[in-house]
Amino acid sequence: MFTADQRDHVRDRVLALAEADGRVVAAAVVGSLADAPGDAYSDLDLAFGVVDPDEVASVLAAFSGHMTSAHDAIHLFDLPHRTWIYRVFLLPGCLQVDLSFAPAADFGPRGPRFRLLFGSIGREEYPEPPDRRFLAGLAAHHAVRARFCITRGRAWQAVHWLGALREHTLELTCIRHGLEPAYGRGLDQLPPDELAVAQRLLIASAEPAELERALRECVEALLRETAAIPGMPAALAGELRGLPAG
Repeated sequence: MFTADQRDHVRDRVLALAEADGRVVAAAVVGSLADAPGDAYSDLDLAFGVVDPDEVASVLAAFSGHMTSAHDAIHLFDLPHRTWIYRVFLLPGCLQVDLSFAPAADFGPRGPRFRLLFGSIGREEYPEPPDRRFLAGLAAHHAVRARFCITRGRAWQAVHWLGALREHTLELTCIRHGLEPAYGRGLDQLPPDELAVAQRLLIASAEPAELERALRECVEALLRETAAIPGMPAALAGELRGLPAG
């Protein structure tokens, strides 16, 4: 595994590259290292503002070349979002480095974890909090699909839908407790009684009896969450309660 010193070395070299590139006029640390030292497993997230919007692609290409040649990085995937482009790399020792680029006019925080290193912020834009009604609707859909898959004897497809149902239900639990729901970040901070519920949502096997048990537990947990969401249709609870019985 990588070390914190190796991560810092990569950070320093990438930032030196940014400071030497006249097209890059701003930089920031984002993610877990923006407001805390992190730990031995924290990845590296850096964001950059590019003065000319037409140069974002060429700057990204230059930085990618540096990552592959200087750090033996593997390009995993890109994630475009409006005028931003996020590129994710995996380095030796499983160090993940995320580099994001935006036109300088759009450069700025997209969440609470953002520490400006040089330059200035062009625009701040914070995401809307997760819509509990939307998450509950997704979870209900997944519960129905799981029921049908179990009945049809499609055990492993049922495992897929039950997993998705569990994750959305636990996202709702995190929101109810004021914890960050995305990517399971808040799960370990849930109180013991909620974690006991989460434990029961896990699937031990693809055997029919275990799938039925997991569906019952997931539906019960989802019903608890939907009861706390204003505006949920009352009829939904009745439909969900009928799913474990087939």
